[in-house]
Amino acid sequence: MTEITAMSGQTVGSRGYSGYECARVFDYDHELAETGIGTVAGEFLRRYWHPVALTSEVGDLPKEIRVLGENLILFRTTVGEIGLVHRHCPHRRASLAYGRCEKNGIRCCYHGWLFAPDGEILETPGEASGPGPAADVRARVRLGAYPVKEYSGLVFAYLGPSDKMPNFPFYDSFQTPDIIKRPYRADYNCNWLQVLDAIMDPIHTTFLHSLNGEVQFSEAMKEIGELQIFERGLQFLGTNTRRVGDFVWIRVNELVLPNFTQAGSAFTADGTRVHYFGRSSFTRWVVPVDDHHSMVLAWANFGDRGDPDKYNNQEGCELIEQGEVMDRTYEERQRRPGDAEAVEGMGSISDHQGENLMPTDRGVSLYRRKIRQLARNLARGEEPIQPWQFPGQPIRTYGQDTILFLPMKDEDDRKYLKNLTQAVMKMQFDAEDMPLDTRDSHIISELERIEQDGFE
Repeated sequence: MTEITAMSGQTVGSRGYSGYECARVFDYDHELAETGIGTVAGEFLRRYWHPVALTSEVGDLPKEIRVLGENLILFRTTVGEIGLVHRHCPHRRASLAYGRCEKNGIRCCYHGWLFAPDGEILETPGEASGPGPAADVRARVRLGAYPVKEYSGLVFAYLGPSDKMPNFPFYDSFQTPDIIKRPYRADYNCNWLQVLDAIMDPIHTTFLHSLNGEVQFSEAMKEIGELQIFERGLQFLGTNTRRVGDFVWIRVNELVLPNFTQAGSAFTADGTRVHYFGRSSFTRWVVPVDDHHSMVLAWANFGDRGDPDKYNNQEGCELIEQGEVMDRTYEERQRRPGDAEAVEGMGSISDHQGENLMPTDRGVSLYRRKIRQLARNLARGEEPIQPWQFPGQPIRTYGQDTILFLPMKDEDDRKYLKNLTQAVMKMQFDAEDMPLDTRDSHIISELERIEQDGFE
C-alpha cells in the first residue's frame, strides 16, 4: 500500500483516513503577522507612509480609527486641516471621539482642553492663565499626533519616529494621463499578510476567479500561463504570460514593499486584442488594522489604460478588488467565493506552519523573506530602504497588461513565452531613467516594434 506522510510527520496509509494523524495545532508567523507597537513587523511598517482613511470619511465630527493596533482619532478643523491624534486626552484620559472640531484643532469634551493637529496644547481653560501648573503642562506635555497628507481622496499618515520620517512616496500611477481615479475601501476580517499574499500569487486568478464556478474577470484567465518573478529592491513583479490564440498576454502583478500593490486591468484586457502597456486596475495599499483585521485603501483606475468607465461605482470597485461584491449571503459566498472568502477562510491569522509552499508560491516566499530581513535589520538598528526614484521624478511602476499579436512559431511555446516576457520587462526597465512624459510613449513604440518585427 502506498504511504504518505501526514503534516504531523507520521506516516499513514494513503487508502485510510488520517484525520487523527494530521490533527495538530500549528502556529502563525509571529514576526510578520504581529504589527503592534514594538513588534518586529510593526516597527518596520511604521517607517513608511500608509493610507488610513478615505477623505470622504472625515466629516465635521471626530472619527475613531484603528491602525497598526493603535486606537486613534482622525478629525478635520473647521478651516479644513486634518489631524490624526491619540484617542485619549492627556489631562484625564477622556476620549477625543467626543471632542469638538474647531478652527485651531480639537477640543476635549470633558474640561475643554484644545489641541492643535500636531498635538500642541493650545488652551487649558479653567486653569490659571499665568505661570504655574497649567503653563508648565502646556510647555511639557503634548497629545500624541502623527503627520498626515491628504491626496486625491485618501488620507495618508506616517506613524513612525518623527526623526525618521521619509518623503511621501509619489508613484507614476498617481497621475497616469487620461485615467480617472475613484477612491475605495475594503475591510477584511483577517491578518494583513493573507490579503497581501494574493498579489504575489498570480496563479490564484486561474482557479479562484475562473475555474471555481463562474468566470469573474475574463475567459482567458482560465489558462495557466508561464509564471516568473522579478525582484528589484523593494519591488516584486509577478508575471503570468498566456497564449490566447495568435496573441500573447503578459500580465504583471506588482508589490512595492511594504504594502503597495498594482496589477493589470480587471475587465479591459482579455487576451484577444492588442493592448500596449495598459496600466493597473487599482493603485492599492493593504494596511493592518490590528493582528486580526486589515483594510485595503485604494483608487480604482478607469480609462483606456485602466478599466471601463461602466465600473466606476461602488459595486464596480468591489468587483475589481475581489471578483465579487462584498455584501453577500453565506450561500452566495460559498457558491461564488472571491478573495475575501479565500483569505478570511484561513482564519483571522493563518497558521503559517501548516502551509506547504510550492514552486508557484515563489513570489510569496520571496517577498515574505525580504520583509523579514528588513524588519530584523531594523531591530538591529539598520533603517529600511525606501522605494527608489530618480530625483524629481515619480517612482516607476509596472503593474500592467500587454497583449501582442505574435502567432506561435514552434512547438516549444513555453520557452518562447518566458523569453518574450524577460525581453519585454528588460526593455521597460531600461527605459526607467527616461522622463515620465516620454517613457510611456517609448515603451509603447518598442512593444509595437517587437510585434511588427516578430520576436525570435
